[in-house]
Amino acid sequence: MSESQERMMAVVEPGKLDAFMAIAAKWDVEASVLGEVTDGENLEVYWGDDLLVQVPPRSVAHDGPVYRRPLERPAYLDDLQADGTAHLNRPSTGDDLARTVLDLIASPNMCDASWVTDQYDRYVRGNTAQAMPDDAGVVRVDEETGRGVALSTDCNPRFTKLDPYAGSQLALAEAYRNVAVAGAAPLAVSDCLNFGSPEDPGVMWQFSEAVTGLADGCAVLGIPVTGGNVSFYNQTGDIAIHPTPVVAVLGVLDDVAKRNRSGWAHAQDAIYLLGETRDELDGSAWAEVAHSHLGGLPPTVDLAAEQTLASAVLAATDQGLITSAHDLSDGGLAAGLAESLLRHGVGASIDLSSVASRDGVDAFVALLSESTARAIVSVSASDAEAFEAVLSDKGQTFARIGTTGGDHLKVEGQFTLAIEDLRSAHTGVIESAMSH
Repeated sequence: MSESQERMMAVVEPGKLDAFMAIAAKWDVEASVLGEVTDGENLEVYWGDDLLVQVPPRSVAHDGPVYRRPLERPAYLDDLQADGTAHLNRPSTGDDLARTVLDLIASPNMCDASWVTDQYDRYVRGNTAQAMPDDAGVVRVDEETGRGVALSTDCNPRFTKLDPYAGSQLALAEAYRNVAVAGAAPLAVSDCLNFGSPEDPGVMWQFSEAVTGLADGCAVLGIPVTGGNVSFYNQTGDIAIHPTPVVAVLGVLDDVAKRNRSGWAHAQDAIYLLGETRDELDGSAWAEVAHSHLGGLPPTVDLAAEQTLASAVLAATDQGLITSAHDLSDGGLAAGLAESLLRHGVGASIDLSSVASRDGVDAFVALLSESTARAIVSVSASDAEAFEAVLSDKGQTFARIGTTGGDHLKVEGQFTLAIEDLRSAHTGVIESAMSH
């Protein structure tokens, strides 16, 4: 059987077959009627009038051969997890922090990717409501009602290398968060699980831990895995890639016009940080960019906090209170602020004193920590009271940290960076690298 094209099978009620085939034709999807559901006990396959297969369905779907490969927790993991970031030099002045922010947003994994993404027609047929660089893609599926879907795919292989179980849940949490901050209710999961050779017991252990973590996480969040795939033997010689379980989360919006963009477009909006910040720098973008370091334990997984965050953002979105929302992940608050102001070229003034005193962190941790279940949200100043009421009602931790406007990112008592300096550092990195 050919595997040259992406295919799927659907079951359609007989009375709706013509409508289904019309939809397939509209979108240039080749479709054929393959068979029908019967009241018999067997799967039957015919070639013309000849019966070729007659078997109980379970023998095909569930009772096939099962490989039970040896698995073993890698011996290196104890030393890797013990080597956290506490001993690494941290920026100690405002100037040091400013340089760190510029270095982060200029790094290959965090720089502007538009040189790549703009080469793809992501607005094909005109129903793409939102695309890169926003947190989630949004596609309109019903032009009359505006109903649509949001989709995000995420994974941080550094976290999964440090702890495959927690790492897969962190990938799930980030995709879930991205869909929620876009204004969509997360409903379903797909995945693409990428690992080295399963003949290596250490890789097989990574795979087992990641799958278990993903299954447990989906059970907590109450969203099913509807499909996916596994890719093994991703390695050069005996060097495997970091375990990379890419997780996709799909959500639904009743009206894509209510979606949240990932950057503020107006001056004088209030900026809020939702969620708690902890000293969680192990496996972070800062550790990688500043020190080429990987070690320690990834940020704490808190799926209950992810649900609270999603509930609060969706409630505020439904009331039309949010002007922008952006999840925090790679690069923490510093990256989130830079990306939010670069989206539309509107600056911001930030005061971190309330976060520092409440969470017991310094400016460096407040800016660079990659603690989860966090987002930055902007709202019109006139809606601030109503927004805070929604957050309090949902039990969402928050701090009002600043105001949009101007042509700089100003962090009180630390540094001021011009938008043009941020943009210069952030853009052109990939194009320049590819031109050599």
